[in-house]
Amino acid sequence: MPRRARIVLPNIPVHLIQRGNSHQPCFFADEDYRRYIDRLGEYAVKWDYHIHMVAAA
Repeated sequence: MPRRARIVLPNIPVHLIQRGNSHQPCFFADEDYRRYIDRLGEYAVKWDYHIHMVAAA
């Protein structure tokens, strides 16, 4: 059964989590993680999003 569509309201923060299947890591090399963060930053600027990141323990 598919997940319901996310409700997005103007000027209201959205909480998103990036993780792999069964809580496995998404990135196995620092270079891949760095590329993901760089690309995320580029799109945040392009679409005027603000991102607050918290590193996992």
